[in-house]
Amino acid sequence: MIRFLLRTLGLLFLAAAFVFFVYDGTKSIAANALVFTKVSDIWAQISATSLQQLRPAIEQHTMPWLWDPVAVTMLEAPAFAGFAIIGAVLMLLGQRKRPLIGYGR
Repeated sequence: MIRFLLRTLGLLFLAAAFVFFVYDGTKSIAANALVFTKVSDIWAQISATSLQQLRPAIEQHTMPWLWDPVAVTMLEAPAFAGFAIIGAVLMLLGQRKRPLIGYGR
């Protein structure tokens, strides 16, 4: 059941990555320059208050230096890359175990 849920969420994230890839591609063609939608822009449109609460939460509950190089880089990444990475990790976590060969157990 958990594997099914992980694979389903992974496919949804990969589908969202494809949608943002096409969206950024059409905007880039129209602008005649590379245009990327950032993860922080998407997050701000969905829930701006939680995005504002992220920095104090990271600095308070984890190491304070984790905010600037790691979290800022992930928030400034293109949305299609962020969704694709999350989807790929969820798909890998939800894959079926390979059958044992021979007399394994």
